[in-house]
Amino acid sequence: MKRSREQAASELFAALYPRLAGWCRRLVDDDETAHEIASEAFTRLWARWTSVAEPRGFLYVTAANLVRDHWRKLERERRAVRRATAEAAVRPETEQADPSVRLLVQSLPERLRVPILLHYYADMPIREVSVLTGRKEGTVKADLHAARELLRAHLRRSVDHTL
Repeated sequence: MKRSREQAASELFAALYPRLAGWCRRLVDDDETAHEIASEAFTRLWARWTSVAEPRGFLYVTAANLVRDHWRKLERERRAVRRATAEAAVRPETEQADPSVRLLVQSLPERLRVPILLHYYADMPIREVSVLTGRKEGTVKADLHAARELLRAHLRRSVDHTL
């Protein structure tokens, strides 16, 4: 019985994963996130294997819910960045004229701040940051890149402001 269950799951994965991951890719516009979502949908299907009547429908509904959660998370992060930018704009002149990297790092959203602190301040390799945060290495690299871009933009604005 167990062997046939594993065989059926393996065949379903081979038949549906590429299309599901491609569909997710079109929705989230990121390969790694799409594969994470498709894999998570299959993981959830596997956990309920005996009680799911229509596996294909279950996979797509689950993936759609995960995509929606991803979009919500991105929107929360965008709002946090807008808030941080707005707060920086109303700070006293002296603070803008002399940006402190520590203050800039503190102003990053937690999702970006934690990898920066672990990688650059604790001198941990990306692999270790990945394990500690529970994120894939590619996600950690993307977060580090996004954090550096935010810091670079803020520093550029501060330097332009002082000229």
